[in-house]
Amino acid sequence: MTAVPDRPEPGAAPPEGASSAPPASPFADLASFVALPRVTGLALSADGRRLAVSVQTLDPERTKWQSALWEVDPEGRRPARRLTRSAPGESAPVWAPDGSLLFTSARPDPAVRGGSGTGEGAEDPKPALWNLPAQGGEAHAVLTHPGGIGGVAVAADTGEVVVRASAVPGAADVEADAARRTRRKEAGVTAILHEAYPVRHWDADLGPTAPHLFWVGRLPADAPAGTEPPPVELRDLTPDAAPPDGAGDDLDLSPDGRLLVRSETVPDGPAGRRNRLVLLQTATGQARVLVDDPLADVHSARFSPDGAAVVCVREAMSTYDEPPDYTLLHVDVATGAVRELTAGFDRWPSAPQFSADGAAVYFLADDDGRHAVFRVPADGGTPVRLTADGAHSDLQVARDGSALYALRSAVDEPPAPVRLDPEATGQHPEPLPNPGSLGALPGTLQEVEATAADGSRVQSWLVLPEGASAEHPAPLLLWIHGGPLMSWNSWSWRWCPWVMAARGYAVLLPNPALSQGFGQDFVRRGWGQWGEAPYTDLMAAVDAVERRADVDATRTAAMGGSFGGYMANWVATQTDRFRAIVTHASLWDLDSFTGTTDAAYYWEKEWGDPLARPKRYEQNSPHRFADAIRTPILVIHGDRDYRVPIGEALRLWYDLQKRGVESKFLYFPDENHWVLTPGNARIWYETVLSFLAEHVLGREWQRPELL
Repeated sequence: MTAVPDRPEPGAAPPEGASSAPPASPFADLASFVALPRVTGLALSADGRRLAVSVQTLDPERTKWQSALWEVDPEGRRPARRLTRSAPGESAPVWAPDGSLLFTSARPDPAVRGGSGTGEGAEDPKPALWNLPAQGGEAHAVLTHPGGIGGVAVAADTGEVVVRASAVPGAADVEADAARRTRRKEAGVTAILHEAYPVRHWDADLGPTAPHLFWVGRLPADAPAGTEPPPVELRDLTPDAAPPDGAGDDLDLSPDGRLLVRSETVPDGPAGRRNRLVLLQTATGQARVLVDDPLADVHSARFSPDGAAVVCVREAMSTYDEPPDYTLLHVDVATGAVRELTAGFDRWPSAPQFSADGAAVYFLADDDGRHAVFRVPADGGTPVRLTADGAHSDLQVARDGSALYALRSAVDEPPAPVRLDPEATGQHPEPLPNPGSLGALPGTLQEVEATAADGSRVQSWLVLPEGASAEHPAPLLLWIHGGPLMSWNSWSWRWCPWVMAARGYAVLLPNPALSQGFGQDFVRRGWGQWGEAPYTDLMAAVDAVERRADVDATRTAAMGGSFGGYMANWVATQTDRFRAIVTHASLWDLDSFTGTTDAAYYWEKEWGDPLARPKRYEQNSPHRFADAIRTPILVIHGDRDYRVPIGEALRLWYDLQKRGVESKFLYFPDENHWVLTPGNARIWYETVLSFLAEHVLGREWQRPELL
């Protein structure tokens, strides 16, 4: 890359009011950045002729994101067109066989039967199930529940419907459920009595309600204009569902609607949980266990086109000595006979689906810094990778076998719908016309490699800003991914390196030990030893990049969130090579974290009981090495983060302050593990950028105006 003569050196102070990136780049202006449309979700109609996507945009007040549904042409000939519009927004689109589009929304509909929680005067509007007719016209609400409709599944052949809604245990019907909710509210009771672990999940308190699955059957035909539609009855398929588990949303309906397969959470030891597969007769609610493996979680089941089999994921539970491992299972519905489809495949398959003729199974898996689409014969064999690059999600299989559809993104491409050939390899399809397209990025992306201390290959992505060169080397940000069992391979709005590139930074996105997509041994290298191979891999990646002429090795910083925040803390205790550290939602005291996180049993498998096996805690907990920190640190945390509780940040902040380490604490009282509102997202970036500018670029600290 050559330097741009009329642009300042990356990192140099721009003129007052000017930006270090071209004015046209929305990444140079945070208000423009948070306003960019964001494509999520993908639904394909039964006839393969219509695609729907969810698109998030800012509301008129620019204080929250609204989601609307758009139609995308599967052939890529017509421009995308908007289907829905309301202030509360719409989500969870799914097509019925008759061509109507079902979705959930909390938009008001005074005419809806039972309007609890959805009318104009509702204090706390709850999502209802809506129907947009195939022939056009206005969408109308078809179903409500006091707890809101949380999701919908439709039988591909018959159009019969199952919905998920949160219900009060013991309520015999919808009316009883509503009455119990009202009694609690009128009595001023918010307390929850727990009788089993866990009690929280991500950012939500579990109980007193739990998700239930309700059989709806076929929705009634549209009523003539001016008449009220007939009532829709709900039949609870999971009447015994109760906190802390409930029925969940991992389910699939057979094409004829007679069977429902779901992942059921059951106890695993005194305070553990695991998942098994259960099959329900929708006509009677009768259930039987289909797959139950005491050494694994079994989930993500999908029916074959004839309903005679399901394919699912078996996730072998981790232990103190071994990380988890994943494979696909083919299960005969009638007999329960199980056979493995991906034996010997050294990647972690997910999201399986049968081909249109049932002869093959498509799935997704991380592979060498990509999230690829694979195909494997339904009777077993060697998986074949179909996509050359990018990260894919929301995989959809056309029922006539003509195509696959997915959302595809990459580190340098936001999610967009694409059409794939069902069998061709090496595919890199162009995006279909969609409302989430972007212009040029403020830099370029390169794939780089380093060699770890033990000889392992460490793959990374390097974002270089415009103008970076030997004459104008760019300051470097090491950005460490979360997980830890994931990898940098896709676009991120929350951890967007292009915002940094627009301000002249090079951003290194490494995939160190514990990253998935590089084989089981690569994960095993860091298992239970987060402070060893993951750390030395990161430093090897930084060393390799700092040898480049277009990177300034004298101006560097490290940052990360969640596991990446743990690693940022660990880096701070092990080296002073960086000028600044940013740590978001980070682990500081591993013993404290393991006991207070929302799923302690998961982490204790890797770390062991801290009273019986304290070694890993003592060797890998950053707080034990706090005296070694010399680098300025910005601590960021949300109070509603139950995955990494706020106590981690409070202890870290106190430990830094009492040692006199230069530090700041950006605290979000109403955010969780992520920062999800536009205003707080802007403040997050503003604070991080100002902190980095002070310590990496030598500028004066500028406190964000709204702080």
